[in-house]
Amino acid sequence: MKRVVGCGLWVVGMAVVAWPQVAEHHPPRSAEEYARVLNDPQRDGWQKPHEVIAALALRPDEVIADLGAGTGYFARRFAQHAAKVYAIDIDEELLKRVRAGAPANLETVLAAPDDPRLPEASLDTVFICDTLHHIANRAAYFPKLKKALKPGGRIVNIDFYKKPLPVGPPPGMKLSEEEVIAEFKAAGFRLVKTFDFLPYQYFLVFQADRALR
Repeated sequence: MKRVVGCGLWVVGMAVVAWPQVAEHHPPRSAEEYARVLNDPQRDGWQKPHEVIAALALRPDEVIADLGAGTGYFARRFAQHAAKVYAIDIDEELLKRVRAGAPANLETVLAAPDDPRLPEASLDTVFICDTLHHIANRAAYFPKLKKALKPGGRIVNIDFYKKPLPVGPPPGMKLSEEEVIAEFKAAGFRLVKTFDFLPYQYFLVFQADRALR
């Protein structure tokens, strides 16, 4: 299990956990403790999952992948609105927790750090929350996400603003909104929508540029 410690941030597999900074010197010691942090009800106050899902406007026939799903914080919610959900993570212990009591339309995928292992042309939406800044060599990773999208599919990225915040990683570990937009543009995507209701995170929606597909 990969664990990176830094200023209130814990990385478990591909899932980013905002840990209170006052607890910086008392990290979780087991998958169970990590799961409690991931599923902390206080997270709802700033992550606003219901508002996020409403903004996504998922269709009943939607196929969505939650990249860096962790314990399924968003994936389980997506399963109530979409036809098919892939919960993707590089930590099998966390995926076991996703599978426990999961609905039939939620499938886990054990990814590699450099490959999401998604079926080609299968997804309407790739959802990435608090995870993108931990993916190495994103220039090589983005084309794999593009191949997994259906024509007209989208990539949604939510991540922490690049400034000091009471949750999330220190600014030096973050990607700014401008950096993310530039990286997606270089990979052949265009920004099609933004939302600004999250207090600590930007919320960006991209689609592949048809001329570059």
